[in-house]
Amino acid sequence: MSKETQGDVQELAFAVGQSVVYPAHGVGQITKIEKQTVAGMSLEVYVVSFDQDKMILRVPTNRAEASGMRALAGSKLVDDALKTLGGKARIKRTMWSRRAQEYEAKINSGDLISIAEVVRDLHRGEDQPEQSYSERQLYENALDRMARELAAVENTDHDTAMERLAKSLAKKKAA
Repeated sequence: MSKETQGDVQELAFAVGQSVVYPAHGVGQITKIEKQTVAGMSLEVYVVSFDQDKMILRVPTNRAEASGMRALAGSKLVDDALKTLGGKARIKRTMWSRRAQEYEAKINSGDLISIAEVVRDLHRGEDQPEQSYSERQLYENALDRMARELAAVENTDHDTAMERLAKSLAKKKAA
């Protein structure tokens, strides 16, 4: 995905209609590519729509990859993330505020494996103690991010993706 400039023609890394992942917001779709003038400079931007948040984001085409915007995960990465869910939770014995910051950073990294680690570490079975409010918020945020990408990759709906994630988490208990 190079961006070689030949005269005025620039090869773009992403196309209109493509689903992408933006680290801080999750899965969105590029609705158009437009030129804008900002502070006297002409910029070409991807217009990314995030339906779940009813939000539009404009990302300069020359900064998209540097900002962490990426294409949807491939099937191998999705499989690896689902395997991660089935692993043993790795909870550090540090203060909750420090762990919460680390979990938040992993969620906002946009990396599917990191998000799966948060889901795995914060998942509670029926036989385990109740989560605190902030734990539950982080868990639900990570689970939702993961489900949205899984749904987009597998071209299915959010509920079906949530069921698939629940099955992967149930295997964790059986193991």
